[in-house]
Amino acid sequence: METTREKAWETLTKYTQSEALRRHALAVEAAVAAYAHKFGEDEALWRVTALLHDFDYEIHPTLDKHPQDGAPILREEGYPEVVIEGVLSHAEHLGMPRDTPLKKTLFACDELSGFIHACGLVRPDGIDTLEPKSVRKKLKQPSFASGVNRDDVYKGAELLGVDLNDHIAFVTDALRPISRELGLRTAADVPA
Repeated sequence: METTREKAWETLTKYTQSEALRRHALAVEAAVAAYAHKFGEDEALWRVTALLHDFDYEIHPTLDKHPQDGAPILREEGYPEVVIEGVLSHAEHLGMPRDTPLKKTLFACDELSGFIHACGLVRPDGIDTLEPKSVRKKLKQPSFASGVNRDDVYKGAELLGVDLNDHIAFVTDALRPISRELGLRTAADVPA
């Protein structure tokens, strides 16, 4: 089977009905793909892995099942082990080594993409003018986007070897072109 974004989207939407989870997959895909481009890596492969990282969350919503019980499904669907290992490596509880740029990047972009999306939901212009300073301020508020693991956000930037502000700015820039797909308002929506 050829591993394509279209096939990954088909798999994702087969197992994921939640619009919020689909949007999260799109956000992580955009961030991971931007890093693939920056690093000169296989952007198509990275997109597929990012899209699929939480594909089984609706059917396996607990840590004793997600994402490990999704791996056999991906194998049945014909995905290569590099994709499956990437998906498995994003889960901190599995303790898998993040020994490739893809694995490090997926982990680094997962929680941060969700957090930036949450920041955009509460701003009149979405993420159009979102700055790292504002994201860092929100990170210090435990009640804001409380489902986001702050330690994973910090650990992700460290794992990539990038400054947190630079990582936030890079991921935010990667998400801006798909703001509408993510259900975010844009500056064009703000009355003059």
